[in-house]
Amino acid sequence: MIQEPEPYVPEAPEPEATRRDAGVAESARANRGWWDRNADEYQIEHGTFLGDDRFVWGPEGLDEVEAELLGPPEELEGKDVLEIGAGAAQCARWLAALGARPVALDLSHRQLQHALRIGGPFPLVCADAAALPFADGSFDLACSAYGALPFVAEPREVLREVRRVLRPGGRFVFSVTHPIRWAFPDEPGPEGLAVASSYFDRTPYVEQDDAGRAVYVEHHRTLGDRVRDIVAAGFRLVDLVEPEWPAWNTSEWGGWSPLRGHLIPGTAIFVCERD
Repeated sequence: MIQEPEPYVPEAPEPEATRRDAGVAESARANRGWWDRNADEYQIEHGTFLGDDRFVWGPEGLDEVEAELLGPPEELEGKDVLEIGAGAAQCARWLAALGARPVALDLSHRQLQHALRIGGPFPLVCADAAALPFADGSFDLACSAYGALPFVAEPREVLREVRRVLRPGGRFVFSVTHPIRWAFPDEPGPEGLAVASSYFDRTPYVEQDDAGRAVYVEHHRTLGDRVRDIVAAGFRLVDLVEPEWPAWNTSEWGGWSPLRGHLIPGTAIFVCERD
């Protein structure tokens, strides 16, 4: 049973940041632990921007209300929808309010505790996106706003699983850090505007402890890699959205900021369909 969160406990000293290989098992273990440790801080820092029942695709603030990437809101009623990497399930809550039947899935038990704290009339499932615990053809739609795909070593495994649980004609929409950002320092100011590394270097970004154990892993795929992964998994790519930074958004979120957002894309949203 998912329990409500306990008071926040400060995390351990800062780990070492490096670029090195990290496989499927190491990435999953590290990221499950990282999100369990940092879920409280994440929700405190970003909860106001995300809201309790808002569907935001990324730090730019592109809202599904206006984007309609899953389809017109009036057509979502009665649809079975899987949210992957749901966190506190803000997107699932928005979907439920429109009459959809969402399921919120996350690797992190702690993130789902925050989903329970906020509440909602839908199931919460703690599972790995590469091994979805659902029968074939269980959902009409699937979505993921910065969930799962950036953190897995084999994204095609996740994409194949998502396709498996979708019904024919089903749509999967997911957002990730725009691949071009990997060539720039992750800084919101002017220092984040100069290319610092090769865009084509796919070596994962790893944070590790004193013993060399990964405690956070993020994987880089180029735009071409993402397209090939989508096609190889059996999807058809129908749109690629690169949100522009809106004038109303004056906030910074890690390396995302108005300065950088007006010059280079920060988010890539892939709209995929299963034939």
